[in-house]
Amino acid sequence: MIARSVLLMLNSITITSLYVLDQDQALDFYVGKLGFEVTADMPFGPMRWLTIALPGQPDRAVLLERPGPPSMSEETAAQLRELITKGVGGGHLFFQCDDAWKTHAELKARGVEVTEEPVDRGYGIDFGLRDPFGNHVRVAQMKQG
Repeated sequence: MIARSVLLMLNSITITSLYVLDQDQALDFYVGKLGFEVTADMPFGPMRWLTIALPGQPDRAVLLERPGPPSMSEETAAQLRELITKGVGGGHLFFQCDDAWKTHAELKARGVEVTEEPVDRGYGIDFGLRDPFGNHVRVAQMKQG
């Protein structure tokens, strides 16, 4: 009963975060290649608060966060940056599109490195890619019905 009442208080997820090693390089990838828009870019204490969102969806942003204070100690941040460099400390983003083949071709033309070609998986067609920091990105064209 308590868990249900807590859930009723929450309305939506507004910001999720991905760890990136270089925020300017992340902007080049997410804005320049994937088509996101910057929703905030400002100093925020010891960090740069940098959020992006898909056009027309500013209420669902992604924080491109460089590991470090204030969310963690510098020692922990250094360990996390090392894991990210190895491609194992990243996050995941999942997107839908109207045409997986067209989206795939357009992203490849923009220089995005696709790690998995489009495949029909029954529920729809999807493919995978990674950002420059090892974060996993999946794009799916879901079947109707």
